[in-house]
Amino acid sequence: MDRLSTVLGRTPIGWLDLIDIIVVSVIIYELLKLIRGTRAVQMALGAGVLVALYYASEGFHLATVNWLIRNLASYIVIALIVLFQSDIRRALAHLGRAPFFRYFAKPETAEESIEEIAVAASMLSGQRVGALIAIERQIGLRNYIEGGIPLDATLTYDLLVSIFQPASPLHDGAVIVQEDRIPAAACFLPLTVNPKLSKDLGSRHRAAIGLTEENDAVAVVVSEETGRISIVVDGEIERGLDPETLKQRLRALVIQRRRGARKTEVQYT
Repeated sequence: MDRLSTVLGRTPIGWLDLIDIIVVSVIIYELLKLIRGTRAVQMALGAGVLVALYYASEGFHLATVNWLIRNLASYIVIALIVLFQSDIRRALAHLGRAPFFRYFAKPETAEESIEEIAVAASMLSGQRVGALIAIERQIGLRNYIEGGIPLDATLTYDLLVSIFQPASPLHDGAVIVQEDRIPAAACFLPLTVNPKLSKDLGSRHRAAIGLTEENDAVAVVVSEETGRISIVVDGEIERGLDPETLKQRLRALVIQRRRGARKTEVQYT
């Protein structure tokens, strides 16, 4: 370590300095992963050009350019917050999914809820009735619940089937599931803006993808046109699931993942 410091001609580098560098490197790496493939990449390149212009204007004494960039800087920050509010939400949600925070997650008894959802999805699929069910995991969905019609009812398959019937006033929108209850129905979810999605995906599928891009919820979608059952998690969609496969996937995503996280935490405590 001292030899490296001597070569660099700087003050000695301690372990705290190394930890500091590692933390900053991880943060930069995670930020790059979050913006990869999004419009934020072009904005980041534009910001890099402005930073380069600022230092170039100082080095070459370009007073007008330097003054313009300095005065625009505060407005640019506000504009970035407005333009990238969804990306910022997704980044903060991603931080909240870190293994450390799983220790604070509430215990779940979701086996019966998964059975009810799978039965309802199977019945709706057979009737060619469209449905969208969002299952809350660690990140709360309160802001979407408050925008829907409150129910606070026990989760049952017959209630789900009744809600999504075309004659029902609640069929438009999503049902949100919290453990073994339905707090609200007719909830409107954010649509994804991903241009790479297939054009045959309707508004239900796009809403499910948009929701799961922003938080760790799991969405179950039944297509009104084809009756196909899909599951969406982390912005990725699996289509054409049968009821038994749906149950297996939900168990893995809602129950087994939590159990695995708790076992890991116990080993390290």
